[in-house]
Amino acid sequence: MLTDSDMGQNYSLNSLQKENELLKTRIQWLENILDNVPAMLYTHENSVKTVNWCNKRMEDTTGYKLAEITALGLGFFQRVMHPDDFDLAVIAQQSFKENKNLFGGVLRIRKRDTDDWCWLVGMAIPFTRDEEGKVKEVICAFLDLTLAMDTNDQLAEAMRDVLRRHNDDLQNKLTPREMEILKLTVQGLNNKEIAGVLNLSRYTVETHRKNIRLKLKVRNTTELIALARKVGYQ
Repeated sequence: MLTDSDMGQNYSLNSLQKENELLKTRIQWLENILDNVPAMLYTHENSVKTVNWCNKRMEDTTGYKLAEITALGLGFFQRVMHPDDFDLAVIAQQSFKENKNLFGGVLRIRKRDTDDWCWLVGMAIPFTRDEEGKVKEVICAFLDLTLAMDTNDQLAEAMRDVLRRHNDDLQNKLTPREMEILKLTVQGLNNKEIAGVLNLSRYTVETHRKNIRLKLKVRNTTELIALARKVGYQ
């Protein structure tokens, strides 16, 4: 004969079992959402740039299974990213080491054993931090722009708007003189030639060029010219 205590225990056990089943269903539902969302999602250990989780969309898009991606570490990004864009992975990693809270942009990747590159737009933010508050894991989301074929006009206008805003931001950071020097630099003039055009000393031009690089966070003239051209300077 069951006592009140036995009945209470059975009720508690049944309640826990029901809650467990509901939790399993909820987890499965969330996993299905993550796998079917139309974007590549993944997290990685920032210190070593090793992916520790990704959704099925990322596996399908890259042609690599999670176990392979994790085993390759930074080498995975070298394999799938366009050579001209790979530095972005390293720059993003360093940015989060310096506790940057957001890193985003566009880049090209290609699926395993294919030759065609596709453009992605994405964003990365800190996911977890260590005891010292430094970024430990980063969560990333990337969308394949080549699939956005239903809104070509809007996509083109969006990119132009982004460039316009970037151009405005660039102009706000530089003085009128620095803008003049930047435009002449993009045209291919060296420091001596720029000095002649603007009637300045070569030392003054060199100082302006250094300040421009510091303000725009580029390491050399090549990166400076590339950045300027991206926002419309030719």
